[in-house]
Amino acid sequence: MATYLSFLLFVVLLAVAPGPDTFLTLRASVLGGRRRGLFTALGIVTGCAIQGVLAASGLGAVITHAEPVFEAIRWAGVAYLTWLGFTALRAAVRRGEDAWAVGGSARPVRRRTAFRQGFLCNITNPKVLAFNLAVLPQFVSPGDGMAVLLGYALTLVAVGGLVHLVVIEIAHAAATKLARPPFRRGVDGATGAVMLGFATVLAAEA
Repeated sequence: MATYLSFLLFVVLLAVAPGPDTFLTLRASVLGGRRRGLFTALGIVTGCAIQGVLAASGLGAVITHAEPVFEAIRWAGVAYLTWLGFTALRAAVRRGEDAWAVGGSARPVRRRTAFRQGFLCNITNPKVLAFNLAVLPQFVSPGDGMAVLLGYALTLVAVGGLVHLVVIEIAHAAATKLARPPFRRGVDGATGAVMLGFATVLAAEA
């Protein structure tokens, strides 16, 4: 139990550190409201759960050691983060009627589109899988088995999901202020810059 509590504290500290998933959820909630934020977060959590299961089952280790596969995932992540960053910056410049609409149009984003954007942002980030493979074994004993490892991985998913819910609720509570065009443009600009920054870092890794 002491080991699990230590892991839980570590995961909470990790989850509150903003990353691409956090900025994506914030932007979705600011520009599209609670529902869009929830579907974006659901996509992110689904991707994170899949990566956790891969790590716990041992398939994740196979992927990370199969260099062509891992590199393909990494560059897919670079491309997707770049696309998200470019779309957000373009929306900020245009003062976008709905910056989150696909292709920058003013049409509302559908639930499945929000889910897909969140899912792809997470599943194409090889750092999530690499983190699971590097950190989870540190908190379990060799004889604990897959079930215990999976429990730790899903704890990471659950805590991350709760943090995304907090982000969504904060955005919803401040809906009036956040709906102002200057603030929306600021969110677009900041998100675009952050996404491009993450893409650059991911691309630069050996």
